[in-house]
Amino acid sequence: MQTEVRPAGTTPKWWRRPWVAPLALVVAVFLAFSVPPYLTLDPGRSRVPAPAGFAAHYWLLVAHIAFGTVAIAGVILQVWPWLRRTHPVVHRRVGRVYVFGGAIPAAVMAAAIGAVSPFGPVVAVLDVVAALLWLAFTIAGWRAIRQRRYGEHRKWMIRSFAMCMNTLMSRALSPIGFLVVMPRGFDKETMILSAATVSGVLSVLTLLLLSQWWIERKPASAR
Repeated sequence: MQTEVRPAGTTPKWWRRPWVAPLALVVAVFLAFSVPPYLTLDPGRSRVPAPAGFAAHYWLLVAHIAFGTVAIAGVILQVWPWLRRTHPVVHRRVGRVYVFGGAIPAAVMAAAIGAVSPFGPVVAVLDVVAALLWLAFTIAGWRAIRQRRYGEHRKWMIRSFAMCMNTLMSRALSPIGFLVVMPRGFDKETMILSAATVSGVLSVLTLLLLSQWWIERKPASAR
């Protein structure tokens, strides 16, 4: 992302960004909950049921989680204004890791496993669309910085960050999904599928709208 340019004496201290620490904490809690079951490489501990006839599903899922962990940890560093402003070399190096060691492979794996989602066809479409958007936004951001289009780079990487947070956001919105579908009296399986659909739709729409709002609220700084 673009390095911010500020008048001398007005540079905010690193602790004056009140959203950085809470965001990092939320991501840390999410990873602590999501990653451990897959460290044993035991398919029986997977939280995502494998579709019949797709033996590679578990290993694609593990790869997605590994690359996704790199991506979500890296992107937190990338959106940290203090690091971006005071250590641009670190920002560039972490950015390369995020793009090539995290976002791109994780998005490809997400599209592959999302296409056979056990949570219904709507969730499958949403997962594939979100993965392809993540892939497209990341590549567009990388191309922009290679061409020194800093303002465009910032915009595309904000959108890439948003899609990187899709899994976390959909999990956070799961209670809302259940609140929406519970009064309808569905059986347990239908309730789970319907709640996953609601939270998935809300997650993608919320992240896209928030990222666009942030881009328009915070225009690119002067070069």
